[in-house]
Amino acid sequence: MGDQHSRVTLEDVAQAAGVSKATASKVLNGRPNVDPRTRRRVEETINALGYVPSTGPREAQAEAAAVDVVFDSMVSMYSLQVLHGILTAARDLGVEVVVDVLDQAGCAGTPLSDAWLTRSAARRRLGVIVVSLALTAGQVRTVEELGLPLVSVDLTGPLGAGLASVASTNFAGGTQATEHLLALGHRRIGFAGLPAQIAASRERLHGYRNALELAGIEADPALVVHGGFSAEAGCRMALELLRLPDPPTAIFAACDGTAFGVFEAARRLGRRVPQELSIVGFDDVEPAKLSSPPLTTVHQPIADMGRVAMRTLHTLAHGGVPDSLHIQLATHLVVRESTAPPRGSAP
Repeated sequence: MGDQHSRVTLEDVAQAAGVSKATASKVLNGRPNVDPRTRRRVEETINALGYVPSTGPREAQAEAAAVDVVFDSMVSMYSLQVLHGILTAARDLGVEVVVDVLDQAGCAGTPLSDAWLTRSAARRRLGVIVVSLALTAGQVRTVEELGLPLVSVDLTGPLGAGLASVASTNFAGGTQATEHLLALGHRRIGFAGLPAQIAASRERLHGYRNALELAGIEADPALVVHGGFSAEAGCRMALELLRLPDPPTAIFAACDGTAFGVFEAARRLGRRVPQELSIVGFDDVEPAKLSSPPLTTVHQPIADMGRVAMRTLHTLAHGGVPDSLHIQLATHLVVRESTAPPRGSAP
């Protein structure tokens, strides 16, 4: 008899109860948003079939409510500020936070694999927050089947229909940064972007192009390069731009980390900032105030993004409906000393 029970799957339960696997999983995990009659029917089916989940019985546990948070990496100021916001909101909500970093090897059992997500559901996590990560259709499907609420911060791939997300107004920020340089008189403006698949970088690039178009300036493809988040990547991109036959007089870097590398490239080539090269970043991390000269940048409320993500997940986990599934927090330009009119222009 035990062997027969061990062969009963969640799919069997769902089929016998006349519900989807996702609904059966919600009942098994004690999730909300299930009609009481449906819940009772599924529970009766579980008992009748003798279904036992592979992770063990789901009796009430004494563990505190917890949320899994997965980052692409933890080496940037951006990640630390998002985490600070998540922890602040979690403390207010009485929720524990379990942090993990994506293993690029993608082995079984690593964050966001089927085994990892199943284990997260078995531990009765409130849900999962992912930061700066692209989710596959399979991962989204697994999350839905397990009944795990999921919220993305700066999703790098396409938005799923039911996937909650938190980001900043990247398009508006890119427009603000470029319009500032145009207002100073710059017409050759370079764009040092993040990897092309990053949604935030694409939106900032669209904002850059939008500002040029509004000013009646045709965008030069030679002035747009893509790299990484690091100062090293920023330095490589800036050297490429500044060695062009007709180099830019200003560079808009898609993140502050990249902008710091632009400073280094200018130093290597003997270009004074801002007299001979203006630089604008994006993020407004703490070191931006301490660079020499201090960096003009687009401020995005990074910690607030973490706080909103945690509160949105908490709402979803308790059966609530957030005001919006796709939340964008406003950016604004912070003008410091790394930008000035191009050399030779009228004051």
